[in-house]
Amino acid sequence: MSEPDVETMSAEEAAEELKRLAAEIAEHDRRYYREDAPTASDAEYDALRRRNAAIEARFPSLIREDSPSVRVGSEVSEKFGKIRHALPMLSLDNAFSDEDVADFAKRVRRFLKLEEDAPLAITAEPKIDGLSLSIRYERGEMVSAATRGDGTTGEDVTRNARTIADIPNRLKGPAPEVFEVRGEVYMSHEAFAELNARQAESGGQIYANPRNAAAGSLRQLDASITRSRKLKFFAYAWGEASELPGETQTEVVAAIADYGFQVNALMKRFDSIEGLIEHYHLIEAQRASLGYDIDGVVYKVDDLALQKRLGFVSRSPRWAIAHKFPAEKATTVLKDIEIQVGRTGALTPVAKLDPVTVGGVVVTNATLHNADEIARLDIRIGDTVEIQRAGDVIPQVLGIVEDKRPKGAEPFLFPTVCPCELKTDIVQEETASGAQSVVRRCTGEFACPYQRREHLKLFVSRKAFDIDGLGDKQVDFFYDDPDFPVRTPADIFTLKRRNDAGLKKLRDKEGFGEVSARNLFEAIEARRTIGLDRLIFSFGIRHVGEATARVLARAYGTFEAFHEAGLKIAAEDEAAREEMDALDDIGDAVVTAVARFFSEDHNLKLVEALVAELQVEAVEKPAETSPVSGKTVVFTGALEKMTRDEAKAIAEGLGAKVAGSVSKKTDLVVAGPGAGSKLKKASELGIEVIDEDAWFARIGRDVPAG
Repeated sequence: MSEPDVETMSAEEAAEELKRLAAEIAEHDRRYYREDAPTASDAEYDALRRRNAAIEARFPSLIREDSPSVRVGSEVSEKFGKIRHALPMLSLDNAFSDEDVADFAKRVRRFLKLEEDAPLAITAEPKIDGLSLSIRYERGEMVSAATRGDGTTGEDVTRNARTIADIPNRLKGPAPEVFEVRGEVYMSHEAFAELNARQAESGGQIYANPRNAAAGSLRQLDASITRSRKLKFFAYAWGEASELPGETQTEVVAAIADYGFQVNALMKRFDSIEGLIEHYHLIEAQRASLGYDIDGVVYKVDDLALQKRLGFVSRSPRWAIAHKFPAEKATTVLKDIEIQVGRTGALTPVAKLDPVTVGGVVVTNATLHNADEIARLDIRIGDTVEIQRAGDVIPQVLGIVEDKRPKGAEPFLFPTVCPCELKTDIVQEETASGAQSVVRRCTGEFACPYQRREHLKLFVSRKAFDIDGLGDKQVDFFYDDPDFPVRTPADIFTLKRRNDAGLKKLRDKEGFGEVSARNLFEAIEARRTIGLDRLIFSFGIRHVGEATARVLARAYGTFEAFHEAGLKIAAEDEAAREEMDALDDIGDAVVTAVARFFSEDHNLKLVEALVAELQVEAVEKPAETSPVSGKTVVFTGALEKMTRDEAKAIAEGLGAKVAGSVSKKTDLVVAGPGAGSKLKKASELGIEVIDEDAWFARIGRDVPAG
């Protein structure tokens, strides 16, 4: 359902929407600030805040006490003691375009009553993506360190802050009696990769990005863990100060550097908006090579006297703003192009990248789709590339930064043979239109080690054999294990025999034990009896998905009949080919794929060895003369007398085709309680609609009890 438009919503709708937004944003804040585990990207979060601000601007009388516009951060965790900030730690308003930055400068001038040509110096510095920290010094000695918390009260992380090398326990040289240094705790890309590698090895928490890792590391109850995490700190601001060592932002930050802190070398002072924007784009271009995450550039009025005059509004200072980078795009360097081989033999080029955070996730790989895309982009190893990530979609390379191409970079040559040790040929199939497909495929199928592993994962998947306790992770284990290797489907069903006959036992393997090994053997045994449709699907034949496997199983009835048809088609028996091609929803692509599968000797050996271990259940052929034979049926609503899967199986067994949506081709709609849009469309199209009782009467079956 689309959100109501802000310009047309009523006061009642606005109040309800503000209530919803306050709750949703508060939950995101809790996950971000307290749990270090955000579930929304920066772009999604910013969109929620912008919508809240737009509604409040139109209905100022409806601003809530718990509004995100008057709240900073989140409640303080109960794990730590609390420290009340002498001066609040506020957030910044955001700018998302060059025009927004120009508007910020105009607002500042308007508030200060400055003419357009009056001098106005503004600083620009990277916005570090880490955890905000305020460190209090008295007579030069550190006395406390606190997180932002809710902006008023933070968590006492003093012991942990003392372990960070970038934070001095004592300020260098003369310093004010009281001085609070504020900045950002962060983790470099290198330290982040090392941490996650250690965590994976020890079975610990794997962090999504350096910001989460830094926050989780600083907020450890054991300070020795914090010490081991290689945290860093950039100082860029201050809180309470008995006196200030300068009259401008630039001068005070320089003094903080003299006290022994790291300050960012990219901080610059400008006298024009054009200078700020140019610096923003310079920092954006350098983002991938910095070695740490930033998500924008912060602008601050340089003169502290002007800052004081400008003051604050709600949760933000009037004298500063954060110019955010596009949340889902970033630039980085292409280190290599790796060719990956999928289950169907498709060769996919993958860009191996210098790590960069995009939309809250550290990206090291991106898809290049195919050889044609590489040629279109003219992408070469060493190029600086722009990447994009949207939601959970695999990041993709949008283009290259041409003026950063290294000298001598050579065009990428796509392989003509599979990268596996067999070096099997690569082919390009023809599309339905007769054109050459952009996808290149290895012809090795199960003989190709890359495809073999992925075929096994399909084989144990839910829609195929669905063996409890044997998923992708276990397939990888057995595929690589020297004592209990599983390289073909039949190997799965010989596991117990090999275990019982050998000196080495599965129960002694790491990750297994007596109970888990026994449970796995029992789960495998339970799948020795399998339906023909599941068996055909498990072969992983190109173009033969779940629905197509079901059509083939119902058409041929037994494995022997299907096996014989496959062999005949592979031997170019035209009658057998025409028979399969005549089946509903079976076209030339499927028939050709079946022929190719059964023409490969290694596939035949694989199938025959597997079937020798199984009891394959025959499938009753669909009735040709039932009341619904040949009709298209749609089930909708909450079915009470049968499950959706049962309804589909019954209908297909009677020769009907079950569709998921209503169209002019639909013959009958069976509607349960709560049927909505499909029922309405059926009525509009004049399609017959019946309930479940009428359905059972139509097909001549008794209505199930209950």
